[in-house]
Amino acid sequence: MTRPNYLSAAVLCIASLMAIPAQAATLNSPYNTLTGDAPLVIGHRGAPAYLPENSIGGNELAAEMGSDFIETDVMMTKDNVLIAMHDTTLERTTDVAAFYAPRNGGYAVSDFTYDELKLLAVKPTGTGDETYPGFTPSGDDPYRIPTFADMLDALTAYNDANGTSVGMLTEGKYSDNIETSRAVIRTLIEKGYDTPEKSVVQSFDFDNVSDYADLLAAAGVEMGVAQLGIGWPLDDGTLGVLSFGGAFGTLSELSSYTDTVALGFGTITEELIAAAHGEGLSVYGWTFRPEDLEDAFDLAKPFLDWGLDGFITDSPDYLRLAIDGYGSELAPVPLPAGLPLLLVGLFGLAGLKRRT
Repeated sequence: MTRPNYLSAAVLCIASLMAIPAQAATLNSPYNTLTGDAPLVIGHRGAPAYLPENSIGGNELAAEMGSDFIETDVMMTKDNVLIAMHDTTLERTTDVAAFYAPRNGGYAVSDFTYDELKLLAVKPTGTGDETYPGFTPSGDDPYRIPTFADMLDALTAYNDANGTSVGMLTEGKYSDNIETSRAVIRTLIEKGYDTPEKSVVQSFDFDNVSDYADLLAAAGVEMGVAQLGIGWPLDDGTLGVLSFGGAFGTLSELSSYTDTVALGFGTITEELIAAAHGEGLSVYGWTFRPEDLEDAFDLAKPFLDWGLDGFITDSPDYLRLAIDGYGSELAPVPLPAGLPLLLVGLFGLAGLKRRT
């Protein structure tokens, strides 16, 4: 169903006033990214600051807010169905307790079949809600637990209906498991997410990331491959990525089979970005959670100065404006936390002031 894209129109309206002409931007880009292009806005599990995470409805809102990619977590159910889910348990993000008693002492995803999980709704967390002003999701049940295949189909349908090209950043939320990794790559290829412009795969597990690279090479397909972790210097000053499990890879080592490092933004430095770019690696930062538009400008500016290539964020609307406004003379006035971007777009530049 085609419907007015209010949020995208609002963002584009403001961005067009804030940014230099596109042709000039190509010739004289203000961005210090690896390619010189504007950094990516990556909706972290959709737009969880506003709607339930890892849901089709949340992904659509993130797309309308100007995301270039949607970050989605995947794992297997008991009957080997890939679903979109961050936690290994169901309590935080679903209404599972209303339907089922605990199994094996809890609610592990791996203890339930997908047919059982289809009964559950994905509920909002944090500042999220069940609706967003001016936004109506497509489909009959946009806040159920989706299969990974369904989520890709929904994103394709959104892109086709709106003339967009939002891609998928897929994170494997499981320890090293070659069969699950194989299912992730197979599903992405089958659904047409088989180019770097459409698809990036990532994991905190070094073996998973290595498996992704090997599987893509065997399939003769190129996608983006990213190693998740935190930026970490060794005692001798060597820069690299440290995983939560304690594994470490230097930027030089990682560049042999990945093209991106995705790091906790508090561990990213100007030196690290420069070193990564020197190895041909782009750098994404996670997870940016600005409270309002002014906070987004202040939070993003040093990373934009340093050349960060991608911002993974719960609030893609704020980051879209901060990135598109970078290098201009315009900056935001303080806004009430959570004020819908829709109002900013519909009522012009009321939310912006000149940068001093």
